[in-house]
Amino acid sequence: MTEHVLDHSVRVVDLAADGWLLEDTAAGPRPVPADRLADHFAEELAPPDWATDLIVYVHGWQTGPESALDAVGRLLALTAARYAAGDYPRLKPWRPWTVLVRWPSRSLFSFGGYRRIRDRAHAMSTEGHAAKVIGRLLGQLDLHRADPAAPPVLANRDGQYLHLVGHSFGCRFLCEAVQWAADEPLTLGWSTPEPAGRPFTVDSMLLLQMAAPRDAFTTTFTALGEAPLRGPVVATYSQHDRATGFWHLRAEKTAGIGHAGIGPAPAPVSAIRMLPPGEPYPLAILDHRFVSVDASDVFVHGNGFAGAHSDHLRPESAHLLLSLAEHSR
Repeated sequence: MTEHVLDHSVRVVDLAADGWLLEDTAAGPRPVPADRLADHFAEELAPPDWATDLIVYVHGWQTGPESALDAVGRLLALTAARYAAGDYPRLKPWRPWTVLVRWPSRSLFSFGGYRRIRDRAHAMSTEGHAAKVIGRLLGQLDLHRADPAAPPVLANRDGQYLHLVGHSFGCRFLCEAVQWAADEPLTLGWSTPEPAGRPFTVDSMLLLQMAAPRDAFTTTFTALGEAPLRGPVVATYSQHDRATGFWHLRAEKTAGIGHAGIGPAPAPVSAIRMLPPGEPYPLAILDHRFVSVDASDVFVHGNGFAGAHSDHLRPESAHLLLSLAEHSR
């Protein structure tokens, strides 16, 4: 685990190919001993008192370590610019602190390379340790959020709001982690009695161009339908995303969520279009267990193998994230 400073607002967590947590040592990156995992998180990932919102971001396919840092920096810059426009009156203040989860996602730009990373992402979570490690990370953040009585933090019962953001295959890691945590009641603070049926304190989950089949929420991530999440599961899609369209169709015999949106789900899906900055998202269209956001008019740039799969770092995405954060208040 290393620290990258962007106004002291970003911490970096590195996972090995088997999904286990790495730490920097004099001899190079080494796995954190299993009996030190909780202590390591407590030492390295204590949310600062100045933060109002905690963001956990997991990158996707073909993203190297520096590119992942750049993506987080761009997302934070976009949210800062949008916040400065003054369109989110309940976000006063907005001071995010971000944990970036990095994993080995590079491969050849080919059908074989796509399948290789798809299989790795799945194996890291289901056969490896990624779901457990990220689930423990979420529990640690939940446990150590600031006291709401300690000014100047303005937040919920635990003092700070927690948002999950994933891109591409990174969305799978987050879904698997929440599912794993659902079976570990001592890991996460699920004691909040309201809102009814949503005691878990993740306040929103934003899945940008998710690389998973359209029916993933009824076949793979089945626990999310009744998962202990406070806020909605929001997934964007664009018909210009070839990675989760043409190539996902070849690999998994069905289009991906990032190309065609959420399909069958264990709860009603709110289908909406991505709104431009300055046009508010009404609470009524986001206040659902699943929200499928058509970004086909926004995520358009990109060509070749992946199309617009990585055109997600846009002001419109920042607007959606800030809207979710505002409605969490």
